[in-house]
Amino acid sequence: MNSSPFSTKERILGAAESLFATHGFAGASLRQVTAAAKVNLAAVNYHFGSKDKLIEEVFRRRLDELNTRRLGALGHLAQKPETTLEAVLEAYIGPALDLSRTGGGGAAFVRVLARAYAEHNETLRKFLSENYGHVLRQFAAEFQRLLPALSKEELYWRLDIVTGALTYAMADFGIIQRKNEVAEQAHREQAADHLVHFAAAGLRAPSPHPAPRG
Repeated sequence: MNSSPFSTKERILGAAESLFATHGFAGASLRQVTAAAKVNLAAVNYHFGSKDKLIEEVFRRRLDELNTRRLGALGHLAQKPETTLEAVLEAYIGPALDLSRTGGGGAAFVRVLARAYAEHNETLRKFLSENYGHVLRQFAAEFQRLLPALSKEELYWRLDIVTGALTYAMADFGIIQRKNEVAEQAHREQAADHLVHFAAAGLRAPSPHPAPRG
């Protein structure tokens, strides 16, 4: 059945995700994907139509769930007078770190996501912007409400830096590695706590580029 984790479509997506993480989008061929998934090219064409569409579905499979969780958490917080900056940051950061720490290919997807930024694939960037840009805009609106002194440009600069730090943390590139005696979930919670407090301090910092008075 298509809902089975071992369905043809899921095998293709899993193989593609792993190969894109290792070799990049240009470096991993459809022939490699079909060999790893143990399917023929017709199966890829049937389910996805093209390599570009396959790449998009690799992202859609992870990002749809991630951003549903993010927006659900934000929906519980937004526009409430008692909402804190830290709580909104946790709604943005927490689900992403959960994705990177869970099994089922989450770590491989983080490397795929990093490649999307590093390889300057304009087609992919357009797809991500058109399909998931609204998520950042909704968070930005709530951050703007909580930080009215920041100009929109300054806020987006800071959110871009926060997102970069989040991607770094998701990829587990940091010098602080999980100790053997520390559980995976506890390590994720520590990372989220440090990143939330660091990001909150950065977002609250006085702007070095104050908006001109009109």
